[in-house]
Amino acid sequence: MKAIKTLTGAAALFLASAIAASATVVAIFDGIAKGRNTFNQTVAAANGVVNVDTWANLTPGVSIDRGDYKITRNNGGSFSPELYGTMSGEVVNINPAGGGANPRTDPLDYFASGVTLTFANALNSIGFEVGDWATCCNAPTTDLFISFDNGTPINVASALNLTEGLFPSQASPFNIVNEIFVAAFDDSDSFKKVSFWGNGVGEFLVFGGEVRYALIEEGTLPPSEVPLPATAGLILAGLSALAATKRRKRT
Repeated sequence: MKAIKTLTGAAALFLASAIAASATVVAIFDGIAKGRNTFNQTVAAANGVVNVDTWANLTPGVSIDRGDYKITRNNGGSFSPELYGTMSGEVVNINPAGGGANPRTDPLDYFASGVTLTFANALNSIGFEVGDWATCCNAPTTDLFISFDNGTPINVASALNLTEGLFPSQASPFNIVNEIFVAAFDDSDSFKKVSFWGNGVGEFLVFGGEVRYALIEEGTLPPSEVPLPATAGLILAGLSALAATKRRKRT
């Protein structure tokens, strides 16, 4: 069982530490531009390489093949790709359904309304864009979840009200929009399936835009002793120090 700790700071990071000190889950929840940068820096500091796929020319149907991975609905339904706001590419609609509206029930009760990305090669880090989230339906919160290989859901974002889902647009930082970047890292292992869904029954929700993914070295994320609260800078400083230590050990 992984205990979840909330980190506040510039990138609105969440940290969940596994029982083993060397296994850590980190999640990012921020505006698209800042979240994307934090993802890139985190992967680089953990000795990984970021792969980027901007969604364009998606074909409607029950499965979308992006080469490195395939996208399917968890309920077996079909996709009708569209554009949304200033998100980087095309998106698909994943309106939350199932479970209880108020109060919320188990996160997996809403799983069927989400999507799954099945990769050809293993990874343990993924990030992507989400639109129109937190515009309604807080009971008391509206939440977003990621799971690796059908494992325990990771709460990557949570909002009590509309304001908590608003961030600067990547196209114009002076415009505030309901467009975010969320990501999850799990350095305990590597995986081939990533699922994503929300529990805000009644809200409109889109997913996609641009997907970033990577395989980082196991045990390279910050240990569970990181104090609260912590900023994105502190997290990345910890990653850099850990990576430097590993390099010294190799030499």
